[in-house]
Amino acid sequence: MTETQRFKNVETWDIRKPAVHSSNGLVASQHYAASQAGADVLTNGGNAIDAALTTSLMIGTVEPWMSGLGGGGNLLYFEAATGITHAIEFGMRAPLGIDAADYPLVKGQDSDLFGWPSVLDNRNVYGPMSIATPGYLAGISAAAERFATKSFAELIEPAVKSARDGMSVDWYATLKIASAAPLLAHYPESAARYLPGGFVPAGEWGGPLPRIVLGQLAATLEKLQSRGAEDFYHGEVAATIASDAAQLGCRLTQQDLGDYQTIAATADEHLYRGSSIFAAPGMTAGPTLCDTLERLARRWSPDSAAPDDKTFQAYASSLQESYRHRLSTMGDIDDSGSPACTTHISAVDSAGNMVSLTQTLLSVFGSKVMFPHSGILMNNGMMWFDPRSGQPNSIAAGKRPLSNMCPTQFVAPDGARYALGASGGRRIMPSVMQLISFITDYNMSIDEAMHQGRIDVSGAPVISVDEALEDSVASSLGGDTQVLQVPNAVYPAMFGCPNVVGQTADGNFTGAAYVASPWASVAAGD
Repeated sequence: MTETQRFKNVETWDIRKPAVHSSNGLVASQHYAASQAGADVLTNGGNAIDAALTTSLMIGTVEPWMSGLGGGGNLLYFEAATGITHAIEFGMRAPLGIDAADYPLVKGQDSDLFGWPSVLDNRNVYGPMSIATPGYLAGISAAAERFATKSFAELIEPAVKSARDGMSVDWYATLKIASAAPLLAHYPESAARYLPGGFVPAGEWGGPLPRIVLGQLAATLEKLQSRGAEDFYHGEVAATIASDAAQLGCRLTQQDLGDYQTIAATADEHLYRGSSIFAAPGMTAGPTLCDTLERLARRWSPDSAAPDDKTFQAYASSLQESYRHRLSTMGDIDDSGSPACTTHISAVDSAGNMVSLTQTLLSVFGSKVMFPHSGILMNNGMMWFDPRSGQPNSIAAGKRPLSNMCPTQFVAPDGARYALGASGGRRIMPSVMQLISFITDYNMSIDEAMHQGRIDVSGAPVISVDEALEDSVASSLGGDTQVLQVPNAVYPAMFGCPNVVGQTADGNFTGAAYVASPWASVAAGD
């Protein structure tokens, strides 16, 4: 029998975040200051890549627990002049010195995102042994070299200034730091920067917001600005990273950094009921997104003016089937409610070029380890691997893990083009899939689609239903699956957190940011 449970809603406000419109392009991200930095680039003649990369670099200084120099990501770029959608993969890699025997299994399940069998001391989840080779700056550099009109020094300048100024800590930053404080406290540099005096930083009532200095991050960014991104992999910055890693017992070496290579490809086109879908290829959630949409098209056609019980039943069944296929053939699994730390950026310029960029440290604050001499907060990419041997996604030296990132672009039946993606770990792909369906199947505007209630079905034997939907939706789902009616709230985040921009068929630009986030914002180029 279906078990339906309603979570108590601890947030009583009704939040709306209207879509933004512009004639000179837009940038959507999970931090208003980063979005504005990107929009300023558009105002000053930069293209969508310039704007997205500026936003990307800066967001690591204002939302550092989500992404940054120590992480990785995936990018899609639609080049309007050629009509080609380019893909660049720059996810984390297992260091060459990694040995699967260093991650012995113990009783239980891991303490974070994926519900793998537990590893001794959770060493694949946090701490030095959880760190994989970061690909973030290699990807940003590759995109800049191929498509940017501004120099790397110009693109990184807002991030340098932001890091020099220090990170402003409002109530939401206090909340995010507090959520990871017990683990941050284990690592001296992380504790010194994020827990000054041993406490979570918090502003006084009615007083100015406190600022925290992110260690040596500003100095590292300045070095990269003057020497170029290559210094991260082959120069002084690389040597500093390798030295810190060795001192802390991490397997990451200067050879790992020097050998790192991005993967460039052309995104394939997939059709869904009159829409053309371009999703990130390879070891991402992109293939599973396309699989889900194919299953949805085969089993269901819309017969109502708005999403109803039948709609969400079809969504749930298609997602359940595609996740079973993903888990059995690709090795990924994620069945806990722990927070993920991914961030997504979408940008469009006046020429119609579009960027979908997803970047991550994996968990909130990644490995929880900040390298002391570079100020870089490092990923915990080793957690992406299945610690069991003989699995499709098992740990191996130099290997690429499977990830949940799903930067996507699509052309709707009316000719409008959209760039979108989300944060939220396993919840990313279901949110992207539903936004595509809302726009394709119900002709919703971006504003309508972003405010429409969603469900989450992402591989676990639980279906989460936005409590804003009719009770009949929850009662119609499940079978043997538990159904939870939950708020789409600030915290905890129970659904994917999307950001989207687009160009409508009449040539106008529109964009919307994740409604429940206090920071997510769309900024317009003047």
